Amino acid sequence: MALETERKPTAAWWPTAAAGAGVIALCYGFARYAYGLFVPRFSETFGLTTVGVGVLGGLSTAGYGLGLLLSPSTSRRSAHGTVVLAGVSATLGLALMAAAPGVVVFGAGIVVAGAGAGLVSPGVAQLIGRTVGVGVRDRAQTWANTGTGLGLAASAFTPLLAFGWPAIWAAFAALGVVVTLLAWRVLPRTPAAAPDSGSARGMAPLVVNSVLIGVTSAPYWTFSSSRLTEAGLSPVAVTCCWCAIGLAGLFGGLAGRWASRVGLRIANVAVWTLAAAGIGLLALPQLGLVGALVSSALFGLTYMALTGLCILWAARLFPERPARGVTWSFAGLGAGQTAAAPLAGAAAAGIGQAAVFGVTALVALVAWSQLSPRLAPPVESLPG
Repeated sequence: MALETERKPTAAWWPTAAAGAGVIALCYGFARYAYGLFVPRFSETFGLTTVGVGVLGGLSTAGYGLGLLLSPSTSRRSAHGTVVLAGVSATLGLALMAAAPGVVVFGAGIVVAGAGAGLVSPGVAQLIGRTVGVGVRDRAQTWANTGTGLGLAASAFTPLLAFGWPAIWAAFAALGVVVTLLAWRVLPRTPAAAPDSGSARGMAPLVVNSVLIGVTSAPYWTFSSSRLTEAGLSPVAVTCCWCAIGLAGLFGGLAGRWASRVGLRIANVAVWTLAAAGIGLLALPQLGLVGALVSSALFGLTYMALTGLCILWAARLFPERPARGVTWSFAGLGAGQTAAAPLAGAAAAGIGQAAVFGVTALVALVAWSQLSPRLAPPVESLPG
């Protein structure tokens, strides 16, 4: 059946990519990353200390890890069902958070919402790998992955609304119902996947690359807003920069077509170089609004491109079950972020935030080691 799908591509790849991007936007942009935008309001409502905020953030990561653990088996049985389940999980988690009478229910909602993020990327990758034609599969994978940028852009200005956060979270949940129903209706259905013939021997470079993404992105996700505030930008300007991350991230979908032309290794190293430049801009003593917007745009573009290229890398290793490779890749990314965030915080206390971003930019250049064949992505087997 898998070989038959390879020979008979679907008539149009974009509805699958668009529906997948919508669920990814829900699961990441709203159910996972929007939490950080509302931390001051959550702290006021529930009387959270800095430690409490960190614990709740850890619960989101725990839910994400749970979703990742479940995704390979659920994606093998039904990629369509996995994506829909991710939408249901994100929506239910958002609803629990909106209606939470106390911090315990709120924390449970964070776990459930985080699980949706862990389920969605492997599920979408598996679905596209089974239903989209070979010639356009790279584009479909990377465009679907830009849903995170869409969600970030859509949620960026919500903290400036006059409504209380429970009303905003209830609106997120209502939007989740619509997105999930559309995905259930639009996304194609596939039979259970056959055992994958791919080898795990080439997995280590992919996981190392993903950990590097996590290590270098964590300081930006965690401290870029405070660094911009330190540099003298207003709250509205900082919000605009967050929106720029999401909007620029939408162009990360171009990475798939580019990789099919120049090769996965060259595309990956080039994007890493741009990522280092974007991160390094925050190390400048006189940043200014223009520099901040350029930095945000470069970070959003390269983060979405790099995670999209990881999905292509995983699909090279496991042609029939890309969800397996995507799961390991995103687990590495999450591990890198989990380890790097507190380390960056400790370093910032000693050398300052600007210096932390300078060091992080240098760490990103470690990706140039992929020019070595032993650390490089596999040679493309998919025609452009």
